[in-house]
Amino acid sequence: MKTDKVALLRDTNISEALYKLGIPTMIGMLVNALYNVVDAYFVGMLGTSQVGAIVVTFPINQVVAGVGMTFGTGAASYISRLLGEKNYHRANVTASTAVFGGLIFQAILITVSIVFIEQILLFLGATETIVTYAKEYAFIYISGTLISVFYVAMNNIVTAEGAAKQTMTAMLAGAGLNMIFDPIFIFVFNLGVSGAAWATVLSQLATATMYIIYLLKKKGRIRISIRFVTFKKDVLGEIFKVGIPILFYQLLFSVSQGMTNSAASKFGDPAVAAVGIVIRILSIGTFVVYGFAKGYQPLAGYAYGAKDFPRLKSVTKLALKWTSCFCAAFAITVAIFAQNIMKWFSLDVTVVSIGMNMLMANSVTFVLFGFQIVCSTLFLALGKVREGGILSISRNGLFFIPTILILPGIIAINGVICSQVIADFFSIILTILLLVRLIRELKKEESCAATQNAA
Repeated sequence: MKTDKVALLRDTNISEALYKLGIPTMIGMLVNALYNVVDAYFVGMLGTSQVGAIVVTFPINQVVAGVGMTFGTGAASYISRLLGEKNYHRANVTASTAVFGGLIFQAILITVSIVFIEQILLFLGATETIVTYAKEYAFIYISGTLISVFYVAMNNIVTAEGAAKQTMTAMLAGAGLNMIFDPIFIFVFNLGVSGAAWATVLSQLATATMYIIYLLKKKGRIRISIRFVTFKKDVLGEIFKVGIPILFYQLLFSVSQGMTNSAASKFGDPAVAAVGIVIRILSIGTFVVYGFAKGYQPLAGYAYGAKDFPRLKSVTKLALKWTSCFCAAFAITVAIFAQNIMKWFSLDVTVVSIGMNMLMANSVTFVLFGFQIVCSTLFLALGKVREGGILSISRNGLFFIPTILILPGIIAINGVICSQVIADFFSIILTILLLVRLIRELKKEESCAATQNAA
């Protein structure tokens, strides 16, 4: 089984390998998006302010995911290259350091977050009518984020060794339980928004348990053990040079969402609720692309580590083709059914109106979202941290933050609606420029590799 997983990265037909790795991780990430959508659907039955409560805590979720991805994605990029080089011991050291390092970091973050919970929620856009519900939800959710960091890190590491089906199964189990737990805890146990938090935490615990079982049964090549943990500069350097841009991206995303909520809060609770619902709807599409890119990453990293440039080019072209087709279909669907989609989550006329306009606006640039993410993933898979970092912060930081600060003051709520679209436009241009330069660099590396092989 372990040999087959490495063979999948090395020898399997490109389309088959991308299908086997990309589809399961895509489904796994889609399922992860459903956590947020399902919570919004059931909490929406409680009222607009309650929806606003889970909206303003959403950026906290992204920070937690960012910690897990800092260690998990950072390690995964390096692990893929190590497997390509057949350096299995160092892969174990990297994976173990990532998992335990992430848990230690998150334990510190949980403590700080709980102490300053009200100030954090107010910064993220909670109004006076929302903050009470938000504190109720956030306290429970934050307390359980140690579980989230573990399963997010494991998600990336397990995918890096080619065990994408394990990732899909674990995520499906957690999301399925969340769909069952949400109505039970919210309505049957009459816990309200705190019931949604309990449902999420317990569902994530189920996912984490499945990864623990996977490790104990030694199904994969990677071993996670505290005896492998090291905090040496060379290992941490490899993890962080890819992981830090991811964390920075997640932090920027959280800040940008907090700024969006704050900008929307000036137009009332319905505006905050609408923005949050739209973000969750769009997350279905974005998480699918992110998930597929996670399946693409180990293939690209392994091919680059093995200096198999033809395979690297083929898998990248196919990933771009598949993600672009999906994004076009998703954007068209969202634009056509925007009003009906919003009515699933709220019957408030203002919420539906703002959300409908925002969905239609974002569908314009979402067509090229797959192109942005595959290219960003390619840079990270190759260990090109500077370019990958720039692309990671461009969409939700470099271009978005100035836009959300300026536009609402000029064109009111329409500024909130259009900010992401404008940021995406400039991010796409930047991606094209960096990709052209990367193609030139890879051609030179391929030429040098061919010359060395001939000699």
